[in-house]
Amino acid sequence: MNSSNRVVCLLLGSNIWPEMNLKHALHMLRDQLGILKISSVWKTRAKGSPGPDFLNAAVLAETDLSADELKEDVLRPLETKLGRVRKADKNAPRTMDIDIIIFDGLLMDEDLWQQVYVAVPVSELLPDYISDNGMMLKDAAHLLAGIEPLTLMPRIFEDN
Repeated sequence: MNSSNRVVCLLLGSNIWPEMNLKHALHMLRDQLGILKISSVWKTRAKGSPGPDFLNAAVLAETDLSADELKEDVLRPLETKLGRVRKADKNAPRTMDIDIIIFDGLLMDEDLWQQVYVAVPVSELLPDYISDNGMMLKDAAHLLAGIEPLTLMPRIFEDN
């Protein structure tokens, strides 16, 4: 890894043609980031809005971009290429949603500690990541998985 590169953990989610869109997103991310590791794919119910189940996966990658540059120059354009249309309802069904969860060791999305669809995939990649109160992510993911159901999907990414 180049010393100017930062490690970022992304969460990919889709509930419109999710298997196809997750594969396309990963392929497009490989063109712009150094992919280090990919989690399993997990299925959860849509939250906050009616819609099909979501498929989510976490990706650990390296980049020399800042978090803002990554979001504006790589992630948002990628979502748009995959047909994402932002609506007033932020929980509406979508072809692709890519969120920065952890950037260079810093927590960027509190959902990591509150939502099973974030905690479980990210915990596969960073099980020992620690919260402000000292809880390890693998433990938080285990607790959340006991409260809200999720399903491990058959292998979607062929070269995980």
